[in-house]
Amino acid sequence: MDVKVIAFDADDTLWVNEPYFRRAEEEFCNLLSEYLQPHALERELLKIEIDNLPLYGYGVKGFMLSMIETALKISDKTISMEHIEKILDLGKNLLNEPIDLLDGVEEVLETLKDKYRLVVATKGDLLDQERKLKKSGLSHYFHHIEIMSEKDDANYRKLIKHLDILPENLVMVGNSLKSDILPVLNIGGYGVHVPYHITWVHEQIEHTIENKNFRSVENIKEILQFL
Repeated sequence: MDVKVIAFDADDTLWVNEPYFRRAEEEFCNLLSEYLQPHALERELLKIEIDNLPLYGYGVKGFMLSMIETALKISDKTISMEHIEKILDLGKNLLNEPIDLLDGVEEVLETLKDKYRLVVATKGDLLDQERKLKKSGLSHYFHHIEIMSEKDDANYRKLIKHLDILPENLVMVGNSLKSDILPVLNIGGYGVHVPYHITWVHEQIEHTIENKNFRSVENIKEILQFL
């Protein structure tokens, strides 16, 4: 391995994220329980979220708009303004959640910062991700911050071009096999999967990964054994 840059995903790799969305979704389902059963409502919301990704991208604001659209649809546009206000509050609360660093993150960054260039490579809403990074207190560890609209082969190629490195100089560390690992492996880089106990359905894959450049660890601190 000729590693020069280590890129880290942000949400659910550096800090807690998905549990906050799950809690908001649960509150949303409770709020609209008079219209639809929770499981059916979750499926409807997920469908609308995915349909809206090309328009809104990832993040809280798109999630909030998708909740409102779902509420209008299942209520046949009879949803009250009070309910709409409560949905908006769910989104605003998400934007103000505390930043809770995951176990071992700061130790890993402190250990690696003098050996490699460290980068954040994440996706989502620009303002929200910048806010979270600032609140995390981790900004000083990173040489570069890349907030992508989508994590795909093309955007990772743009990243390595910007960093002036070869694909084999990059290790990507993240919790999503679909977004953090597979695209980097596709372009010839290295991927280290750090599973998180909750993963959004849209980020899940069903097949196993067989690639010499792929590793999976239980805790982010394990990467110090080979980096």
